[in-house]
Amino acid sequence: MSVGCNTTSCKKGKTVIKPIMPKLPAFNDTNTASAFTKSFRSPRKVEVPTEIDENLFFTIGLGLNKCPKHFRSRRCQGPNGTRFTASMNNVSFVLPNNMSILHAYQQNIPGVYTSDFPANPPRKFDYTGNVSSSLWQPSSGTKGYKLKYGSRVQVVLQDTSIVTPENHPIHLHGYDFYILAEGFGNFNAKTDTKKFNLVDPPLRSTVSVPANGWAVIRFVADNPGAWVMHCHLDVHINWGLAMVFLVDNGVGELKTIKPPPADLPLC
Repeated sequence: MSVGCNTTSCKKGKTVIKPIMPKLPAFNDTNTASAFTKSFRSPRKVEVPTEIDENLFFTIGLGLNKCPKHFRSRRCQGPNGTRFTASMNNVSFVLPNNMSILHAYQQNIPGVYTSDFPANPPRKFDYTGNVSSSLWQPSSGTKGYKLKYGSRVQVVLQDTSIVTPENHPIHLHGYDFYILAEGFGNFNAKTDTKKFNLVDPPLRSTVSVPANGWAVIRFVADNPGAWVMHCHLDVHINWGLAMVFLVDNGVGELKTIKPPPADLPLC
């Protein structure tokens, strides 16, 4: 609509046009955001892996740990002097400080990481319900999950309500994946698999897991190496919301990790 121009720099009788702004959803309107992302499709039919070799279930969420005595108070801003943390399958990821995981994996160097990241949560519970505080303290470690070259992988990413439910943009390095479905509440394998889009799902490298909800992705492990999966919120990855896939070599030069160069700088 038009309004009078009453500034001194305006010419007499000139008007300005006030733009009509669109009505947008509220910043915390999770349902609308989820409905929008669930509408994404590939432009044509795609070949989604239907036979699954690795069926994984990862809980993702926050937690609280006791604050070490040597920590400064600014690093312990949780309730009652605790320290905020985050985890996948109750493991809070710790980056090694002596060398890269890829270097250790390619050179078979022990003591840098372990390959015992759990395929499922160590304990089942009502992930989006009122979670007992006894489950709020994840363990810490540099843990990876081994995948054979060419294996067909499905990962259910389940948010938890520990501390508070959050929307988590989960990113996987080294791969694109198909997003088959997402929803709210606890993932139910019997009923929610009927919602899978196996015809034209979107191909992405990041999936937005709804707060108090879940998302399901699939990919083929055809890129050897050590590939981190993590939350793309900087504070969450710093708190430990990450893990690493350790993908074996295939057969042939193009399916094998190249050795590090002779002049590779050390940490």
